[in-house]
Amino acid sequence: MAKVNIVYGTVYGGAQFTAETLADKIAELEHQVTLYQPDDLLGFVPSEEDILIIVCSTTGQGDVPDDVQPWFSQIKSVAPYLPKLKYSIIGLGDSSYENFCGAANQFDELFTELGAKSLTPMLKIDAGETMEPEQEALNWLPCWQAAVSSQ
Repeated sequence: MAKVNIVYGTVYGGAQFTAETLADKIAELEHQVTLYQPDDLLGFVPSEEDILIIVCSTTGQGDVPDDVQPWFSQIKSVAPYLPKLKYSIIGLGDSSYENFCGAANQFDELFTELGAKSLTPMLKIDAGETMEPEQEALNWLPCWQAAVSSQ
């Protein structure tokens, strides 16, 4: 089975809980999962042999949350070429704001620039439609699993 790295950026804890819920379920699917805490990310460059999942809320005017901003900036400045990396992004946001899931979009643009390939379409979870983003992520998981299985 695949080795999966999960990274999250959160403001109020929703993205963290969603990432933790996903990590548990993905482990039940017999994948090897590492859930990175934001404090553990400095110096972390995703292995191209592993699959990366980023779960990220948005703050301010479409900004990356403060807890994961240092890692985002590091990856952007180091700019490692990652053409074999497969990733998926789950964005948490509120569609009543102009920059809905802006942080997730920034991560997607960054990893695309680094040559990485999106494994699944980005999942955008709207706080205006659900109070349980982790459930939306679990509903998305079969799509992710199918994409992983086809690799």
